[in-house]
Amino acid sequence: MTLEQLRIFIAVAEREHMTQAADALALTQSAVSHAIMTLEQAFGLKLFDRVGRRILLTAAGHVFLDEARAVYSRALSARERLEELGALRAGHLHVWASQTLASYWLPARLNRFRALHPDIKLTMTISNTEEICAQLSAGTISFGLIEGAVSVPSLKTEILAHDQLLLVVSPEHDWARCPPSPARLGETRWVLREKGSGTRSSFETSLTAWGIAVDSLDIVMQLTSNEAIAAMVSTGDAATVLSASVVSGLIENSLLCSVAIPFPERHFSIALGSRSLSPAEAAFRSFLRNG
Repeated sequence: MTLEQLRIFIAVAEREHMTQAADALALTQSAVSHAIMTLEQAFGLKLFDRVGRRILLTAAGHVFLDEARAVYSRALSARERLEELGALRAGHLHVWASQTLASYWLPARLNRFRALHPDIKLTMTISNTEEICAQLSAGTISFGLIEGAVSVPSLKTEILAHDQLLLVVSPEHDWARCPPSPARLGETRWVLREKGSGTRSSFETSLTAWGIAVDSLDIVMQLTSNEAIAAMVSTGDAATVLSASVVSGLIENSLLCSVAIPFPERHFSIALGSRSLSPAEAAFRSFLRNG
């Protein structure tokens, strides 16, 4: 049974006339007759009685008409839904983003995307780069927004923006007046992001390049919040490394001091797994790449 057969059956049943149904459907009368005959033969049931030049629904035809209308209506609704999704008049965009991106870089862009596509529902999950890559590898999500490098070769990444890490301390810290060389980074306490975050990974990569073992640092606390780390450092005697987007305002207000140790530029990227993107996701990816 096909949707076309249902469409023809409904038209004939509503008009009780083959020729009128054929005209309404822009089909030949033979095509309409063949569709009805095929339905009847497939189930061994008469759906119409021929009475002179008229046709009338049988008892089985009356029962089938209700079901046919319901099925055909659902099929039209499904097609309309697909058309809406394809045209971005409906849909759901769930964004997985690392913390720095989610808190500082992404909000304005989400607002602009929502203004362009107000019918798409938006949600966001804030995680760290390692967890987002794990979700992509498992096929749970189709894309994520991450910081720094990706350690999973199967994932494809596209650079969206550039970011700079800054080493910061409180104004009372010795390094605020006398910046150290990289070799002296082990001479202070540290408050750092948790393992798995893009910020932590980028910092550890720089330490390795300078020949410094991560375990040699006196890490007194590891936190999952950029803001909490910045507050801890601004009121204590530890150092940290955070994105410039996180600490620039605190530096301008003299709550933190930037220490002149240069870190390589890093990237904000979109990471893609093996799952195909929905129309809303594909539109969001294009929006981020072009804007």
